Amino acid sequence: YSDRDSFIHRLDPRTKFLTTLAFILAVTLTPPHRWQAFVICFAVVAALMALSRVPVLYILKRSLVIMPFVLLVTVFVPFFKENGLVLLAAILVKAWLSVLSLILLTATTPVPRLLEGLERLRLPRVMVMVLSFMYRYIFVLVDEVMRMRQARDSRNFGGSRLWQVKTIGRMAGTLFIRSYERGERVYAAMLARGFDGQSRTLNNLSFKLANAYFTFVVVAVLLLISALSLW
Repeated sequence: YSDRDSFIHRLDPRTKFLTTLAFILAVTLTPPHRWQAFVICFAVVAALMALSRVPVLYILKRSLVIMPFVLLVTVFVPFFKENGLVLLAAILVKAWLSVLSLILLTATTPVPRLLEGLERLRLPRVMVMVLSFMYRYIFVLVDEVMRMRQARDSRNFGGSRLWQVKTIGRMAGTLFIRSYERGERVYAAMLARGFDGQSRTLNNLSFKLANAYFTFVVVAVLLLISALSLW
């Protein structure tokens, strides 16, 4: 859905990244018993989802994927903390709201533009480059895994449980070696084409007036949430 057109889609990726980060910080720092602040945070996310025109069910389904992992980490909190059930519920709500904002960010921003925005924000160039390569070649690695799986199944993959584990281990080792060798070849090809560690694109980011208005509104709401948290 990142190729759609809406007010949120047209915002500068730097604006969306910084406001999303500020939103997550505000949600994380909200005390567990300030439920009115959580309601306002959800209202903010709901309003942004409506402006983005991204299907609500798509965002909700993807956000629920992370909740079992959060619950697995925090399931013992009620046994070791006073008001543990309240704290557990607050952690789940914070995680869910944070994931909603991140999904909305990625669903309205193409990854290349997001990475370009991160580089313009002076994030470490190595980190941005690693993220860029990961996004670019993860699909190649998935295809490699599918071919290895097809070759495994065509050889009547079966036998004992120990044999299956050994086969999967060999496949993982082979995939690691192939990925390393592919990375070396790609790096050599990039150096041969004049790569100097800086990514270049044809799109020029521009901070327009709409970005300033959006940032002002989001910051005002976050200040309201902070005031409710301290009140």
